[in-house]
Amino acid sequence: VQLQASGGGLVQAGGSMRVSCAASGIIFSFGDMGWYRQAPGKRRELVASITNGGGTNYADSVKGRFTISRDNAANAVYLQMSSLKPEDTAVYYCNAEVRRHTGSSYFTYWGQGTLVTVSS
Repeated sequence: VQLQASGGGLVQAGGSMRVSCAASGIIFSFGDMGWYRQAPGKRRELVASITNGGGTNYADSVKGRFTISRDNAANAVYLQMSSLKPEDTAVYYCNAEVRRHTGSSYFTYWGQGTLVTVSS
């Protein structure tokens, strides 16, 4: 299973950006999916997560500005970011719990990361 993140780049403060993550490989079903970020010199932190049933969880710092969504048919998870701030600058990583076969356990896979830079 591979997760491919895309959509990062440079945006001005106050702008919007959407990052996407598509999974490929042998996939029977997904569990939770999410986005993390890691800024220079800081630890990786959870940005948002979404359950198989659509329940969402957000870091306090992005509540009301970011929206996570998923498309199980497309094996994809998205993060719509608005009102971006310079402190949102980071490498954004997607992850997903994947069950590869009926009866197998979930295993967490990570994407390679996509850089989002917010200029002031």
